Amino acid sequence: MFFPISNSHISPIYLVVVGFIIGILGGFFGVGGSFIAGPALRLMGVNWNYAVGTDLAHIVGKSIVAARQHRTLGNVDLKLGLIMALGTIGGAEAGAQLIQALKRAGNVNTVVSFVAIAVYSGIAVFMLWESQKTLRSDKKRKQPLVKGAQSKEDRSAFSPVTRNIQRLKIWPMITLPTSGIRISLWTILLVAFVGGVFSGFLGGGAGYIRMPSMVYVLGVPTHLAVGTDLFEIIISASYGTFSHAIKGNVDILIALVMNTGAAIGAQIGAISTQYFAGPKIRLAFVPLPLIGAAIVIYTLVSGHKL
Repeated sequence: MFFPISNSHISPIYLVVVGFIIGILGGFFGVGGSFIAGPALRLMGVNWNYAVGTDLAHIVGKSIVAARQHRTLGNVDLKLGLIMALGTIGGAEAGAQLIQALKRAGNVNTVVSFVAIAVYSGIAVFMLWESQKTLRSDKKRKQPLVKGAQSKEDRSAFSPVTRNIQRLKIWPMITLPTSGIRISLWTILLVAFVGGVFSGFLGGGAGYIRMPSMVYVLGVPTHLAVGTDLFEIIISASYGTFSHAIKGNVDILIALVMNTGAAIGAQIGAISTQYFAGPKIRLAFVPLPLIGAAIVIYTLVSGHKL
């Protein structure tokens, strides 16, 4: 099928399957899935600027479905999500401007590829270390991991650092009853802004940055971080889509085809989270950024497209 906006020939079946897989992963891990969607579109020969903008467009619809399901399960902190949306929007615009600068310089594909490889690999390595250390610690304590979205208990090997961050009394301080934490507003906005920059630069909702940051920096329980991030993605990805659309970086036809599969997968992924404890969700997350990094490396080295 020919998509004239991005000047690409892609099988609609491929797009539906990719959307379905990303929907499951997004609903389960609270991420937009850009570490899969961006490289998957790039593998089909779509330039990075279109891959980034189109991925944002498809994420909006999928995240609405997944966030609604997580809200039913009690996994969404609305107050935190709304605050983070403010920081994310600012960061997304900064990331989109970086993409524009690279487009003008003519090296957008190379630079974004190297940044994507570094970011995806770094996140995977850190989360592998933390989740395995947490699981070993719980095993030694003979303490069963808490399951279910209703519990606020969610052990992490990174908790001492998280508690020190929460002790930073930089006014104004924000109390988040749903997440069970009290933290500086500026810490929340900083986490959101950084996630937004990666959202605008690498595409998607940047949940691969924000979901781990909510757990390790803010101290939000994993199940709540998953649902809240999806809620926040609806707002920030909508803005990112608009920003990229006016810059000519969105192929809306590709996004619509991907959403036919993503809407179904998102509900399956969201429901599945209630059967796993936080550290196990984080451990299961590890291979996903590595898959994205592997696809980017393959396209960068070989220059191959299917």
